[in-house]
Amino acid sequence: MSELINNREYRQKVLKELILELHAGKTVEEVQSRFAALIEGVSPTEISEMEQALINEGMPVEEVQRLCDVHAAVFKGSIEEIHRPENEAEIPGHPVHTFREENKAIEALIDDRLLPMLDSEDSIDLIQLSEIFDKLWEIDKHYSRKENLLFPYMEKYGITAPPKVMWGVDDEIREEIKEVIALLKDGKSAKSDIVEKAKAAAERIIEMIFKEENILFPMVLDTLSIDEWIEIEEASDEIGYCLYKPTMRWLPIREKQDHAQSHPDAISEGYVHFDAGYMTPEEINALLNSLPIDMTFVDKEGKVKYFSQGKERIFARPKTIIGREVSNCHPPASVHIVEGIVEDLKSGKKDHEDFWIKLGDKYVYIRYFAVRNAKGEYLGTVEVSQDIKPIQEITGEKRLAD
Repeated sequence: MSELINNREYRQKVLKELILELHAGKTVEEVQSRFAALIEGVSPTEISEMEQALINEGMPVEEVQRLCDVHAAVFKGSIEEIHRPENEAEIPGHPVHTFREENKAIEALIDDRLLPMLDSEDSIDLIQLSEIFDKLWEIDKHYSRKENLLFPYMEKYGITAPPKVMWGVDDEIREEIKEVIALLKDGKSAKSDIVEKAKAAAERIIEMIFKEENILFPMVLDTLSIDEWIEIEEASDEIGYCLYKPTMRWLPIREKQDHAQSHPDAISEGYVHFDAGYMTPEEINALLNSLPIDMTFVDKEGKVKYFSQGKERIFARPKTIIGREVSNCHPPASVHIVEGIVEDLKSGKKDHEDFWIKLGDKYVYIRYFAVRNAKGEYLGTVEVSQDIKPIQEITGEKRLAD
């Protein structure tokens, strides 16, 4: 066993050295010969460990991301071919089967339509090219499912470097596709510029498909449980699909376990369980008090059960109103209005009612919402108030990276 461990450690060391040599400026050809001589096969797991080790030792994620395309080219000839027996991932509807079908459709669009058109610059039809890239933009859904459904589970198992690197490359590809679409809509760019950027985008997309098929999918298939794949499959429809949509639902042989069983923290005492997640009462209270709104909940019997205590209050409320009839919390002149709103929400005549008033230097937006359970039964009314003046004054854009 120690011999196997030592060999694995040595190979890991060599992999890191090769990437660092590429980082230092060596060409793919210079590294590839040494790689082939020293290493017979590299598993997706080892590639993951290599990237994680580089990041742990201080190499910025952006550097690993910059090298990603280069070391993928080196590994193309040596990543072990993984032949799996008939398994769940080969059944239509399984998330990996869907990802792979999408990749086939993306490759077909590029190989059969895009590249043949780009090879003959004089006969390029810009309208058709625009249609192709509009279709390619659907890849955003493919990447979004990968980033929001696969990556969280990978991180749960301690696989953090590949998601960071891959997400960064995904975003670069998105930007390249959007740039081509913008050039085509502008109508003023030279065809040569459009062709150059279109070819570059296509090449990056194909390389990402290779990384998914040979690194990402084998890695997650080796790691995730059937119960976790069930959760991923159930959440996929909400994000959407790219050039392919599963025609049937995946029905695994194994019955789905309680969601809490795949989240050890969730079965601990003291947690409040939601439709999507779980929190402690302390976390819930702090979260609600962190929101930039005033929120008050009145139960179906008309009694005040809760109000938030944020830093910037719109209306002052003492804790003595808890348990009080909501009709007794308003002046006699306006109580009939409040009662009418609650009755409309309770009866189902309305789902919400909105008001907006000027209050000193604030412009207050007041909203009442009916709170109903999954069966549609009325549980109460929530009042939400917010000063929207700062929002109205927003102009231009401020992006996450600014």
